Amino acid sequence: MTDTPAPSAPDATIARDWMKLLAKYRKPDLKRSVIEIVVTVVPLMALWAAAWAALSVSYWLTLAILIPAAFLLVRLFIIQHDCGHGGYFQKPSTNDWVGRVLGVFTCTPYDVWRRSHAIHHATSGNLDKRGVGDIDTLTISEYHALPRWRQIVYRLYRHPVIMFGVGPAYLFLLEQRLPSGMLLGGWRPWLSAMGTNVGIAIFTALMMWLVGWKAFLMVHLPLVALSASIGVWLFYIQHQFEDTYWAEGGEWSHLEAALHGSSHYDLPPILRWATGNIGIHHVHHLYSRIPFYRLPDVLRDFPELAGVRRVTLWESFKYARLRLWDQAAMRLVPIAEVTATAAAR
Repeated sequence: MTDTPAPSAPDATIARDWMKLLAKYRKPDLKRSVIEIVVTVVPLMALWAAAWAALSVSYWLTLAILIPAAFLLVRLFIIQHDCGHGGYFQKPSTNDWVGRVLGVFTCTPYDVWRRSHAIHHATSGNLDKRGVGDIDTLTISEYHALPRWRQIVYRLYRHPVIMFGVGPAYLFLLEQRLPSGMLLGGWRPWLSAMGTNVGIAIFTALMMWLVGWKAFLMVHLPLVALSASIGVWLFYIQHQFEDTYWAEGGEWSHLEAALHGSSHYDLPPILRWATGNIGIHHVHHLYSRIPFYRLPDVLRDFPELAGVRRVTLWESFKYARLRLWDQAAMRLVPIAEVTATAAAR
């Protein structure tokens, strides 16, 4: 007589009513919000000045100083990000104007980004609604249906050198100078992009007047490029891991996409601080208006969330190889694995 297997227990994380449970964490603390800006901006300014002073000693020393500075610029972007979700200050107007000012330094037009990022949150993991605010991801069948030259283009796009090197610098320094994806969206996206460009021009002119054009470019261009690469890497790992979540429109679930399509990038404490706790990304997608400094409180009070789609720093590096979504196996796979399987068949 064979034993009948017991039915599997329902996923406790799915069964909870997270919107009600997490609502108490959404209220920002004005004092804490201001302090977080200060402890990000002041060290960033100090490191920028140190990198400039180091030019007279060694450019390698300048580049070394720019590494922690780049993380602080990423942290500044996370504050802008929280403003875009309307969760960093209580007043919407305060969120918007702080976000717009920070956009000058992160090279990101606030209103354009806020709109595309809202679409990302509304469609993340939905195979039928890809293409806005996310990383282009094809299924295996879609990849095989492409002509050879477009397969090559896709492989180049997903190559680590492009994805985390050339691509981020192009995105933040060039592409975002126009309302990317919203060129026909009326005057508001253009006002946001052009207003940010004017702010960048004023900041650049002032800094060139203070330190000289050559010194400014030698410090600021690598700072922006490095922070862009860090930011894109974080965004990649937050959604592009092996057992992430993708589903067709009729089967797509916002709760499933938040919990299983967004990772808990469990970074060492110093990197967790430097990246504004954005690695607790599944909680952020569950309730996007929680300020970043309250996300650890959620894991403390709901420890069952800590292990959901947890990715360690060391583990994350292997996910740079992933390229295609395998709908049968429900996982992201490398192209090499797909071609090897096809050859074996």
